[in-house]
Amino acid sequence: MIKNIIFDFGDVFINLDKEVIFREIEKFGGSPELSPEILALNKSYEVGHTTSEDFVTQLATIYPQASSEEIIHIWNSMLLDFPDYRLEFIENFSREKNYRLFLLSNTNALHIPHVEEKMGADKFLRFKNSFEQFYLSHEINLRKPDAEIYEFVLDKNGLVAEETFFIDDTEENTLAAEKLGITSWNLRVGTDDVIQLKDRL
Repeated sequence: MIKNIIFDFGDVFINLDKEVIFREIEKFGGSPELSPEILALNKSYEVGHTTSEDFVTQLATIYPQASSEEIIHIWNSMLLDFPDYRLEFIENFSREKNYRLFLLSNTNALHIPHVEEKMGADKFLRFKNSFEQFYLSHEINLRKPDAEIYEFVLDKNGLVAEETFFIDDTEENTLAAEKLGITSWNLRVGTDDVIQLKDRL
C-alpha cells in the first residue's frame, strides 16, 4: 500500500527547456555537446560543492566570449512556466492528507531564486508548503540518480521503500529508485502530466 509520494520538480511541476543551454552557448563559441569537464562541474554545483560564483567563473573560462551575466541568463533560461493548474493540483492533493508528500530535486543555487522570482514569493511558498519536506540537491549535498539520495529521504523520514511512490521525468532516476524497492512513474514530458497521479497510484 502506497503511503508516501516523492515528486521531482523540473518537468513534473515547472516546465523546462533543457536544450536551451546547448543552443545559446553556441553563440559564444561553445560546443553543442557538454564536455566531461562541464558535466563534472554541474554535478559538483548541484550537490553544493561549488559556489555560484565559482561555477560562473569556471564557465566563463570555458566560454570566454560570454560575460558572467550572459552565462547566468543562459543557465536560468531553461526554467519556463509553472502552470497554475499544477499548483492547485498539489495544494488540493496535500489538503486531502492521504499521503505523505516530499519534493526531491536536482537543482542549484542559481535556479531556485530564479524560480521564486518567476513564480512570485507567494506562489512559491504555497508550492513549498504542500510538502512535508522540500529536498534540494545543493542543500543536502546529494543528487539523483545516486542511491544515497533516496536512502537519505527514506531514512530521514522513516519511510518504507515498498510504501513509497516516486515521480521523475528522467528514466535513469526512476530506475535507480526502483532498485531500492520504490515504485516509480517515469513521467513522459508532453504525454503525461502530474495531475494524472491518482490514475497511477
